Order: sequence, then C-alpha cells, then structure tokens
Amino acid sequence: MKILRHVDKWLLLCSLILFAFGLVMVFSSSNVAAFMRYSSSPYRFVIRQAIFLLVGFLFAFFAIRFSTKFYGFISWPGLLIITIILGGVLLYGKIANGASSWIKIGLFTFQPSEFVKIIMIVWMASFYDINKEHLNNYKVSLFPLLLCAIIVGLILLQPDMGTAIIFLGITGFIFLLVPIDLRIKLKTIGIVLLVGVVGLLVIGLLGKTVLFEHQIKRFNFTNPCSEENFYSQGNQVCNGYIAINNGGLFGKGLGNSTQKYLYLPDSHTDFILPIIVEELGLVAIYLVLILYLLVLVRIIVIGRCSRNSRNSIICYGIAFYLFLHIIINTMGVLGMIPMTGVPLPFISYGGSFTICLIVALTIVQRIAIENNMK
Repeated sequence: MKILRHVDKWLLLCSLILFAFGLVMVFSSSNVAAFMRYSSSPYRFVIRQAIFLLVGFLFAFFAIRFSTKFYGFISWPGLLIITIILGGVLLYGKIANGASSWIKIGLFTFQPSEFVKIIMIVWMASFYDINKEHLNNYKVSLFPLLLCAIIVGLILLQPDMGTAIIFLGITGFIFLLVPIDLRIKLKTIGIVLLVGVVGLLVIGLLGKTVLFEHQIKRFNFTNPCSEENFYSQGNQVCNGYIAINNGGLFGKGLGNSTQKYLYLPDSHTDFILPIIVEELGLVAIYLVLILYLLVLVRIIVIGRCSRNSRNSIICYGIAFYLFLHIIINTMGVLGMIPMTGVPLPFISYGGSFTICLIVALTIVQRIAIENNMK
C-alpha cells in the first residue's frame, strides 16, 4: 500500500518496541499466576495478549485506508451505540473487581467504557469542527459536556471510578482546548466548581456518600505498609514497593521476580510496573519513559501539522488520553494517589484497552498520512 509510506516512522517504531516489550513482560509477570492461581498453562495470558495485538493490528491494517472524515462520520452513530451498550452493561455486565464493567463474549470479555474514550475524542473533534462558526453559542458549546455527564453517570454506576476520571479529564481537556468563547468557558468552570462544592456540602450534611465502601477505603493510601493497611487496601502497593526495592538500578534479571509468586496480585495488569523494576531495574523504566515521551511528542507534532482543527483536536486528545493513563497508573503504583485500576499503556495485559490503544494510534497515523500527502 502506497499510503503506508507516509506513516510517521518514529511513532510506528516506538509503538512497536513498546508493544513487543509489553508482550515479554506480560509473560514474565503472569506465568506463575497462570499456573498457580488459575491452574492453567504458563502461556495463558501472553497468548491472549498476542491475540489482542493481532486483532488490533489486523483492524489497523484495514482501518488506516479510511480518511479521518470517515472516522468523524461514524463517531456519531458510534457514540450512540456505545452509550446504549454502557446502559446494558449495568443490567447484563460481568462483575469483576467489584465493578460490572465487562460483557462476556466467549472466552473473552469486552469493556465498553474503554472504547467510549476514543469514540468521544473523535466525536468531540468532529462536533466542534462542524460547529466552529457557532462556538459563541452556549447550547452548541456545552452540548458535548451534557453527553459527557450522561456517560460519566453510566460509568460511575458500574462503578468504575478510574475510567470515569479519565473520561472526565479527556472531555474537559478538549473543551478547554477548543476556541470556545472565553466567557462561556469561565462561566462553565465556575458553575461546575460551584455545583461540586454545594453537592459535597449537602452530601456531608446528610451524612451520606456517593462512593461505595471499597472505593472509600482506597483513599486511605498514605501508609500502605502499616499493620492496619497491609492486609487490606495497602497490600498491592506495599508489595509493589518491595518489588521496586528488590530491583534497584539494574534488576534481578528477566523472569527472576519473587513478588510475582502471588505476593503481588494480578501483577500482569495494573501493577506490572513494579515487576519491570524488580526484574530489569530502574534503568528499564527510564527507557520506557523515554519511549513514552517520544510517542507523545510525535502525536503532538502530527497534531500541529494537521490540515484542519478536527485532526488537531483528535491528536491532542489522544496524546492527553495516553498521558493520563501513564501518570495515573504510575502515581497509583507509587502510592501517591488512590489506585483506580488504570492500565499502563502498551505494557499492561488487557484486551479492550490494547485494542483501543491500537485504534487510537491508527487514527493518529491516518492523520499523519493525510498531512504528508498534501
């Protein structure tokens, strides 16, 4: 295909390196748990992750042929369909880790709330580009925020606070990014803050909470290794600390982690970063962070070179989406914020997130192609 000559080579190279590294680390961090906890083959999770990557790459190979105008067009029915599915998840979803966020399809599970992030980015970019002459109108400017509130409500009912926070962050970022009349932005920010403060005061006075008990416990994260917290909400974070301390600068060697022997639950998902440090050392994390930085920079550069505001907004939104996942996962693992179950991009095990990430990168590469084919 001639158009593949115009992809961003640096973004493609960095992405492939990170995906390959992630596949290696998924196997290294999950083989013990697969055998001891699930009584399955040590290759259980790495084979599944390889299937997710294959599905994502096959989709990317065909999807990259379509123009970004097509992506914008299908985002309208796509947003409606995924919102309906989110509602259906509340009734028929599979419960895991205290949340009904998944739909079981055969041997695999599908998480609609992951896909809504990407669809919302493309839809908001398309909506604001179409209505760029009417961004001084309250109804036009605030309509995406109304849809955002509905979707956030559905996600919180699952309940999935981590996804809700990221979704809110993405939509808020795009709202501030778009050249909407400054008075509308300032009034909207003021109203949101006022409603938030009043709501918290009312809830406090009534002695109630909008959070579930297990979510409230997560806010007690400042001393995870204490006797009180170690056998409850602090267990994962404290075992993560032990893994990081074991690894030091250069690590104990690939496959030589001790914390993955069921001390660190689900070490191939949200807590894969401590296993990387334990086996390969802090040096490996520095290299991963450099690759992350290169990916983000290339996406932003592609956005700056875009031919229209729609494509620019999509790139900036996807860059922010990746940044939020990286920073929230890292800070959660280090005990700087409550852990919210947010995967580490390219590296953590997970089908829905992996496929969504490939979809997002495919859209960015399509924008790069259109930039280079001017």
